[in-house]
Amino acid sequence: MNPQALIVDDEPDILDLLSMTLSGMSIDCVSAETIAEAERLLSQQSFDLCFTDMRLPDGDGLQLVKKIQESHPDLPVAVITAYGNMDLAVTALKSGAFDFVSKPLKLQVLRELVEAALKLSPNRPHKIERRSRDRLLGETELMRELRGKVAKLARSQAPVYISGESGTGKELVARLIHDLGARSEKAFVPVNCGAIPNELVESEFFGHKKGAFTGAVADKQGLFQHAHGGTLFLDEVADLPLMMQVKLLRAIQEKAIRPVGGHDEINVDVRILSATHKNLAECVEKGTFRQDLFYRLNVIELHVPPLRERQADIQLLAEHILKKLAGKTHSAVTTLTAEAMTALQQYPFPGNVRELENTLERALTWAEGTRISAEDLMLPAITQPNGNAFTIPETGISISAPALNQDLESHLEEQERAIIEKALNETRWNKTAAAKRLGISFRALRYKLKKLDLE
Repeated sequence: MNPQALIVDDEPDILDLLSMTLSGMSIDCVSAETIAEAERLLSQQSFDLCFTDMRLPDGDGLQLVKKIQESHPDLPVAVITAYGNMDLAVTALKSGAFDFVSKPLKLQVLRELVEAALKLSPNRPHKIERRSRDRLLGETELMRELRGKVAKLARSQAPVYISGESGTGKELVARLIHDLGARSEKAFVPVNCGAIPNELVESEFFGHKKGAFTGAVADKQGLFQHAHGGTLFLDEVADLPLMMQVKLLRAIQEKAIRPVGGHDEINVDVRILSATHKNLAECVEKGTFRQDLFYRLNVIELHVPPLRERQADIQLLAEHILKKLAGKTHSAVTTLTAEAMTALQQYPFPGNVRELENTLERALTWAEGTRISAEDLMLPAITQPNGNAFTIPETGISISAPALNQDLESHLEEQERAIIEKALNETRWNKTAAAKRLGISFRALRYKLKKLDLE
């Protein structure tokens, strides 16, 4: 049996174009001119895909999108918008639409949308949940909610802005949204926007033609072309220069790009996921990030919680990381003593899961046998947070979150240096006393002194 599509539109030309295109893809079409007629058809039979115009004789197409979300949540709905009406398209995506197409309809864009929609089936949610649990570890309520949101977003083509602190796993979440969605067979292309030189950023994103500039000795495809049919993940998107923000906005709205030095536009079918550890809304207020681009990227915001808000998951994460490290080294799995596990669960991890991984990898170097002790972890003794900072007892030193423009590793190194120097000064550089004051072993202190060039 062929897939079934419902087309809701009162324009004969649009109905004919959609019907012919879908019929050519072996899809049976049923049409309706009003919301009432569409609702009647939805109650009588099941469909694999729905197209709806935004302006209908008896109401707004958004009404139909919302009703289908309530009664048929697994049915992908694509909305048809007037050319240039991106605000309406964004509203539709926020309401639960799978994707949108603009008039005049581009046949290639239409076919790609249909192919993606048909890859979604009502039987997939259970599989998605199982795969999400395997990738996003954790049994706290925060993580269960996050997995549920990821599963839902995987069934959409809407741009998603992933917020969260450094080290929380934003790229992992983005990759999972891609892998669980209709684009999983195509490329997932991550790019660190802050790592591209300003003079090369347009060429990196859109490609260039031979001779477009000095050094352009051949045609080159950009990131959008590499991600065609798949997902483009813009990490640290706040670091994009303003010039490029304008061009990116147009590429998202038009679903087309023009290579540097080229004359013709190239249609691109790309889902945009973005992330940054910065507060993007604050960047908009400061004028370093365009408000209109923020509006397009932030159709749906997904927040990844910091590790300190889900400390009950630390044991599960630690065990998983140690198994992974054992697999890399082809050695027996190292375990944590009860004291070591308690130390991990009490530490706030300003560097989040990434810091946990680094801590365990370092501890394996120092551990004797197959057990990691609390001393092997080399964690500073930290009490409960005071505002944004964590205070170390006796020293009175506060560990704060890194500045927005500061690298996490350098921030942690600065904090560690200040803690150790204060302890040494207060003990008149008696290393044994300083180690005791810091709550670490003498061996661990010697290691840190050497690492920080304090010895």
